[in-house]
Amino acid sequence: MATARKDFRGRVLRKGEVQRASDKRYMYCYTDPFGRRKYIYANDLVTLREKETRLTKNQLDGLDTYVAGYATVNFVFDRYISLKTNLRETTRSNYLYMYDRHVRETFGERKIADIKYSDVLQFYNYLVVMKGLQTNTLESIHCLLHPTFQLAFRDDIIRKNPTDGVLAEVKKTFGQTTGTRHALTIPQQRAFMEHIANHPIYYHWWPMFTILLGTGCRIGEALGLRWDDLDYDKRTISINHSLVYYPVGENRTSILHISKPKTNAGIRTIPMLDTVRDAFEMLKEEQEESGQCDVEIDGMTGFIFCNRFGNVPNPQSANRAIKRIIADYNATEQVAAKKQHREAVLLPDFSAHHLRHTFCTRLCENETNLKVIQSVMGHKDIQTTMDVYAEATEQKKQESFERLAAKLDIF
Repeated sequence: MATARKDFRGRVLRKGEVQRASDKRYMYCYTDPFGRRKYIYANDLVTLREKETRLTKNQLDGLDTYVAGYATVNFVFDRYISLKTNLRETTRSNYLYMYDRHVRETFGERKIADIKYSDVLQFYNYLVVMKGLQTNTLESIHCLLHPTFQLAFRDDIIRKNPTDGVLAEVKKTFGQTTGTRHALTIPQQRAFMEHIANHPIYYHWWPMFTILLGTGCRIGEALGLRWDDLDYDKRTISINHSLVYYPVGENRTSILHISKPKTNAGIRTIPMLDTVRDAFEMLKEEQEESGQCDVEIDGMTGFIFCNRFGNVPNPQSANRAIKRIIADYNATEQVAAKKQHREAVLLPDFSAHHLRHTFCTRLCENETNLKVIQSVMGHKDIQTTMDVYAEATEQKKQESFERLAAKLDIF
């Protein structure tokens, strides 16, 4: 019968336990899931047994804490992105940009097995307080970190997802809500377009912004329009692709590409308003005088929009133009309002996407069929249409009650 192994104090040691003669430290030897011999150490037997208990629990839970001990958040995120084979290149590029800018060199270098709920909360608080990030940006970061930790959880690297509930806690703490994109009012919309039409420098932007305000297209959908997408007989515009501008390669050089619309619902046909047709005719005349746009992007040619360099403009150029126009208009309007002793009608900061939202608001103010609105806008989810519709009808509701009060003579 084999003699039980004992330590120097005469205590019986379990299988795999050893007390080293050189330094009197205790050691436990075991085989990991990959068949490799591993060791844990302690200065006393009680501590060693506690470590053995945790190790046993981890093994029973199916966790490989030794792999997890070396896996950083960056490692798991990169693995997560590599598995998302159905991502569009624009989406993938945006994900990588957001992660690299805000996570990779800080929080991303931490070992994923060591991260707790409080660590994630502290990181989110740091982004809001120290970095001044808004809720929308924080949500974008959370939408990358949450599935990253979820992958580690499903791979049995961690026992629970430490990002669960963190975003809600941050919003509650700072009282932040998701930013709402408000449409331009009718006076603001008119002021914006009239300023462009009468300006000696910005007048050439009038056709583009007329088309954006008259179709509700996303900026990429509008810039990607070709003459073949217009049907003057049926007075319709076919939206079947989008122009995207995103960085590629190691140098992250931005180039134009053709992509499908944001969702399948984005493939649609939009009726052509008279003003929109006039804008297309103006662009047609310009190309007949200066030459048609002969740029080819992913096999497509015959683009409607063309800048002075003979290229299709990228979405950022439209947004930069809007900022310049707003600044020029507000400066002019403030001076004029002071001279005329009236209140100035100033324009808020907005982007090209606000023009899409503005069109949708105008449509909601004059159309009650939500399915028609959803179809024209290319919304995948009817709730998106409902959110805009609800905001647009608030003003109409007030106007309805004012008319009702004028007609009722019963109080």
